[in-house]
Amino acid sequence: MKGPTTDGHYEGVFPAVKKNGQVYYRASLTYRRKHISLGSFPDPVQAHLAYREGTRLLTDSSLTLLSYHEDSPLAFEKWVCLLNFRDNGIYFGNPIYMGQRLFYYYMSPRHILKFDLDDLFYYSSHKIMQRGRHYFVADYGMQVRIASRYGIKNYAVCGVDYRFINGDSTDFRRENLEILNTYHGVRRIQKKGRTLYTVRIHIRGNYTVGTYATEQEAAIAYNKAIDILLKKGVQKKYTPNYVEGISASQYAEIYSSLEISPKLIHFRISES
Repeated sequence: MKGPTTDGHYEGVFPAVKKNGQVYYRASLTYRRKHISLGSFPDPVQAHLAYREGTRLLTDSSLTLLSYHEDSPLAFEKWVCLLNFRDNGIYFGNPIYMGQRLFYYYMSPRHILKFDLDDLFYYSSHKIMQRGRHYFVADYGMQVRIASRYGIKNYAVCGVDYRFINGDSTDFRRENLEILNTYHGVRRIQKKGRTLYTVRIHIRGNYTVGTYATEQEAAIAYNKAIDILLKKGVQKKYTPNYVEGISASQYAEIYSSLEISPKLIHFRISES
């Protein structure tokens, strides 16, 4: 490793001071007129190693994402950013690598999400985080599940309300996502070769509201069940379905004609 210059300065390394007076070292480089921060380090040697590694990534085309090793002085996220800049000419602050018809978002070397290029601008400025099986971004000060960008409700269950067509739950390309159930409480079922929609509502356990011919009717039936329960004194906050594509008079006509399970019609609050 090349040592410090005669004045004690390591190339690509700049000292800085925290508010508490502690000194640390920042590493950075310039490539294609782009100034790139490589991170902060506790000593100048580590910072200089990161600078050398970053320079090598940008100039050695034989290095790929598969070349990454855990003892690298650079974080893996920075590897992805630098290699994408080298190969595709665009620098992103998030660990994105562009393909021809999609891009890859690297959560780790072996955990890779796939997205349509139409989503590139959004995810280049929104860092993805993970909690359990769910992915989030920070948006306007709130944590927002990325699934909501694709019409997947927060309550939705994979395999029941939506599915990944190719079976890959890391592939968020729109062509790979199929919404099976759009509304609260509604589930699509197959019965004697027909597609029907069954509705359930949770009080202290699931109550069946009924089975209906269309998803729209089922959504309205769920709303009607909410109204019945509220009138009976059930104090629970249900989220009604917003049904698009029909007028208020059409909604009212469907609402009044729908049959609801007698168990709900005769429900008593003592049962809950």
